Amino acid sequence: MSLTSRILLAMGAGILTGSLLNVLLHGVGLPAALNSVLDTYLVGGLFDVVGRIFVASLKLLVVPLVLVSLVCGSSSLGDSARIGPIAGKTMLFYLATTAIAVSVALAFAVLVGPGTGVNLVGNASYVAAEAPPLSDVLVNIFPTNPVQAMAEGKMLQIIVFALLLGYAISHAGEPGRRIAGFFRDMEAVVMKMVDILMHLAPYGVFALLAKLFATMGIGAILDLATYFFTVLAVLLFHVLVTYSLLLRGLTGLSPRILLSKMRPVWAFAFSTASSGATLPITLRTVERRLGVHNTVAGFTVPLGATINMDGTAIMQGVATVFIAQVYGMDLSMGAYITVVITATLASIGTAAVPGVGLITLAMVLGQVGIPVEGIALIIGVDRLLDMVRTAVNVTGDSVGSVIVARSEKQLDEAVFLDESADQDADDDGRHGVPVTPPTA
Repeated sequence: MSLTSRILLAMGAGILTGSLLNVLLHGVGLPAALNSVLDTYLVGGLFDVVGRIFVASLKLLVVPLVLVSLVCGSSSLGDSARIGPIAGKTMLFYLATTAIAVSVALAFAVLVGPGTGVNLVGNASYVAAEAPPLSDVLVNIFPTNPVQAMAEGKMLQIIVFALLLGYAISHAGEPGRRIAGFFRDMEAVVMKMVDILMHLAPYGVFALLAKLFATMGIGAILDLATYFFTVLAVLLFHVLVTYSLLLRGLTGLSPRILLSKMRPVWAFAFSTASSGATLPITLRTVERRLGVHNTVAGFTVPLGATINMDGTAIMQGVATVFIAQVYGMDLSMGAYITVVITATLASIGTAAVPGVGLITLAMVLGQVGIPVEGIALIIGVDRLLDMVRTAVNVTGDSVGSVIVARSEKQLDEAVFLDESADQDADDDGRHGVPVTPPTA
């Protein structure tokens, strides 16, 4: 069985096991002693420990992988000065798809009316965290201490430092070439660490999902079924329609091939609900299976994991309409335009802030005069939706990387079209082999 199949099997088994345990622990009425053993030692013990170790192992690789990939990518550009156009195209793609995402979400939500007839206002109690001033956000992108930035996992600061270091290496002559060789060797070693972790992934995926579904019943979904399935429908529409049309229209490449190669990445994203934790797997897939050279992937994927939040924007669009309908408020066309602009810009302006999704939602609601307390209504199902929208986010990062790479002639189409390219990192002699950029 291939690694992708094992991961997907573990994903299904984890959901099934967790759901069964949820019924046993909360619905069947087991003896108290047995209930305590299952809850304490299996769900809260084994599954919790294995899942947390797995996520910690993923996060362990994020900083070194982003640093060495960006340094290698920016230093290999040499004197071509292409980092500016690459950055511009990447930012334009991320902003455009975020604006499309929230616009489609608003349209779907207005059409469906998920909050019509819902009476949950009495349950709403939420205190929104304050978003930092834009000036502070901009200043904090630039590190004063790169070592501290890496220790604290401040991704935008790491990106800036790595780009500066790579640029300096490319202009430092012979010393720069020696340092560049060291970073290329480091990249091969870190990617080997990713390969090792990939083979342990089925166990981590199983444990994470088994614990989540064992502790979360379906009652929360039933209470907010219309809202839940509206968000889910828009997320699927964005992946299957919006991204597919953009990929086909801007590159002529097959969306089916890209989506089929994203399956292992989706499993990681769904299990961890974190674009950052999934970043090593996303970067590995984009380079080895989609054929994007690391001069592009090393920039677009880490940046996307930080600021590209189409899935979150979709949630914000539907949630805004849902909460407004619950409170009996009618939004004008100007309010909808304000929501689109605020959600799009906030995705970058609050990128490095913890709990960014709810903070940006609070900003959006505040801009159109909707009570922020309404956020409490959707928190019950937000964890499940967060898993799906993380999968949407990493798909957007990958599509953007392919589009930018194609425009920069840094895409190996033979690798993209080869549906078995680096398939599951099987031992076929292709471990750690970088994609060679095609000649212009």
